[in-house]
Amino acid sequence: MNGLGATAVGIKVKDGVVLAAEKRMSYGGFIMSKAIRKVFKIGNRMGMACAGLYADMQTISRILENQVRYYEISMKKEMKVRSAARFLGVLLYSNKMFPLLTETVFGGYDKEGAHIYVLDPVGSVVEERYSAAGTGAPLAIALIEKNYREDMSLEEAEQLAIDSIKVATSRDSLSGDGIDVLVIPVGGEPKTKFVPLS
Repeated sequence: MNGLGATAVGIKVKDGVVLAAEKRMSYGGFIMSKAIRKVFKIGNRMGMACAGLYADMQTISRILENQVRYYEISMKKEMKVRSAARFLGVLLYSNKMFPLLTETVFGGYDKEGAHIYVLDPVGSVVEERYSAAGTGAPLAIALIEKNYREDMSLEEAEQLAIDSIKVATSRDSLSGDGIDVLVIPVGGEPKTKFVPLS
């Protein structure tokens, strides 16, 4: 997926989860759009940040959103973050012969606390404290590795996510044009914001 270009990150702390991604859509050596949304809210407690083909990102976010909603209405209880991540893994695996070309950082909170899961295009599901995906991932993860602490505040985690994507966009020509951020506090409402690249 090296030609598809993107940088997406997720960071988990005690108080919640931060997901972020830049807004450039490129293919080959061309910039196709500077205003693509790669961060998706799933219900009121979960979200995902993606790198890869935009149509595939949209497809899996819509299917997952509908599945979570259906489960919670029919079962009358909240879906666990792990269950949602595993459903997404099954969805990706079931298309392995014609894969949905997306790397996904999925996160949220439930009764067990905050969670971050990383999924590849064929459905592997791995729980992490933080992760990065896309062509800018090596640059972003280097900054996160250096500065991450388990006792960080949610605000510090948000700033670290923003800084890591800024570092990636400064060196990865396939990433850029601003940052979408989704902050999901444990027990609170998710908040989205746009951060311009200065």
